[in-house]
Amino acid sequence: MRVRIRFSKQGKLRWISHRDVARVWERALRRAEVPVAYSAGFSPRPRVSFGLALPTGAESLAEYLDVDLEGQAAPSPSRLAAALPSGMDVGGTAPLEPGDASLQHAVVACDWQIEVGETGADALGPAVQRFLASPSVVVTRERKGHEVTDDIRPSVLELRADGPLLTCRLATQLDGQPRGLRPAELITALGSDPAAARVLRTHQWIVRDGAWCEPVPAVDAPARQGACDIRRDPTLNGTDLGGPDVREPHPDPAGSTPAFPAGGLHPVSAGIPPGG
Repeated sequence: MRVRIRFSKQGKLRWISHRDVARVWERALRRAEVPVAYSAGFSPRPRVSFGLALPTGAESLAEYLDVDLEGQAAPSPSRLAAALPSGMDVGGTAPLEPGDASLQHAVVACDWQIEVGETGADALGPAVQRFLASPSVVVTRERKGHEVTDDIRPSVLELRADGPLLTCRLATQLDGQPRGLRPAELITALGSDPAAARVLRTHQWIVRDGAWCEPVPAVDAPARQGACDIRRDPTLNGTDLGGPDVREPHPDPAGSTPAFPAGGLHPVSAGIPPGG
């Protein structure tokens, strides 16, 4: 049996890397006595796979991992949550069907909330308007130790500014783009300082049976429960990801997206490290 697990990563745990998150989960699965399947060979490894890496320094309400199990009983979210450290919680589990795509291939877009520093708040709204009005936004990025120029405009499917708060949807899969756009790169392109920003990934999206949905709906979010209840946004800014031509209103992000977790992090300490 293969099961998909949704979890959050918040607070001080935002500073641990993607690889450290994998280690945390390996220990948690052992501690919860989950019958994980192992690979064959001289050094068997637990058959666990993760989705898109979260930048170090960013928090998330919607991370996922897939686990192969020896058996047909999926562990309960509470059992898993009890084995995780503070700052990491389980939002739900769901069994996978044979042939379901991996998270790396299935996720087509991610939603983010970004709170820029106070010094950049006044300029954020005009910068967003200029960005959306531009047919292309060419930036210089580093790729494998080399500087390359890319047009990042097609990667931004949705972008809104409300005071110091930026809400955006970034595509993860585009033809001709070797990798997705990072939140830090978008913040820089808008003229703000990524080191002073606080970043939260709120959703990841896949396309199933022609509709956009979350890989595993959050158990504590009734508005998002049920499979594929959120469809393509007709107000998206131009990128067709190959899904169906659905024309249903998108829920207001202000009403459907959880706000930053409480706790009052220091803006500087909450920022994204260079390259994150």
